[in-house]
Amino acid sequence: MNITDVFKNRKVIALILAIIALVSMFGISGIASSPELHADTIQALEEKRDTVMGLVAASTAASVAITLLPGDIATPVGENLADLSFYFLLVLSALYLEKYLVTITGYIAFSYIVPAACGCLILYLFWQKKQLVQISAKLAIFAVALCLIIPVSVGVSNIIDNTYASSIEQTISSAQQAAEEIPKQTEETEEKEEGFWSSIVSQVTEGVSEAVSSATKKFETMLNNFIEALAVMIVTSCLIPLFILFLFVWLGKTILGFNVSLQETLPKILPQKLR
Repeated sequence: MNITDVFKNRKVIALILAIIALVSMFGISGIASSPELHADTIQALEEKRDTVMGLVAASTAASVAITLLPGDIATPVGENLADLSFYFLLVLSALYLEKYLVTITGYIAFSYIVPAACGCLILYLFWQKKQLVQISAKLAIFAVALCLIIPVSVGVSNIIDNTYASSIEQTISSAQQAAEEIPKQTEETEEKEEGFWSSIVSQVTEGVSEAVSSATKKFETMLNNFIEALAVMIVTSCLIPLFILFLFVWLGKTILGFNVSLQETLPKILPQKLR
């Protein structure tokens, strides 16, 4: 095979790679970013969002109900419950981010990253630099990871969520029930205090103290349940996606046999490798 034939073969391969890049940009990117393709993932994220919003509402209602109890015994518990709302809102923000990224990542991967990988291979055909092949492989791994990270992480999260679903529902229902009962009990206690003779006020006060102590213990248990639910939400919504990302990076490093650094970015890689 002479040089002319080799050059022609390179041109054919380059043309094929260019077609792949164009199909990826103008065809596959639209399919990969369509909500219909990710309907199950989006539905799972919306269900988790509803659960988090239920936890926020329940913890807020319980915190408000505690303020109706006589005295300051339960005040620290109420403050802790109120503080949990902030962390639940962070989890909620992470869920919204995942919901939007599940379609955006597919568009970015097939509109920019895959064509860039094809472009590196085209340059390699005419410039014979091994670094270009490595860059192309890294870009391909990054594109795959970008497309799969959220669906895979949501699938893993659902397994954990199903295990704690009944516990979380019980936490929400018990908080809502307590939030409804405390105002009624407070009103009944005030009516009793006004209707009893002054000679037995001390007995009423003692009964009120016991009721407050019992309610405080109930809310302390509820606080622990909320903390457990929050921990589950943080793991499933924040930590698992990061774990999946690092898993893809590790697999890329192991399979291809070269280092894939998360600190490398395209603007930094390309100028150094193409000099």
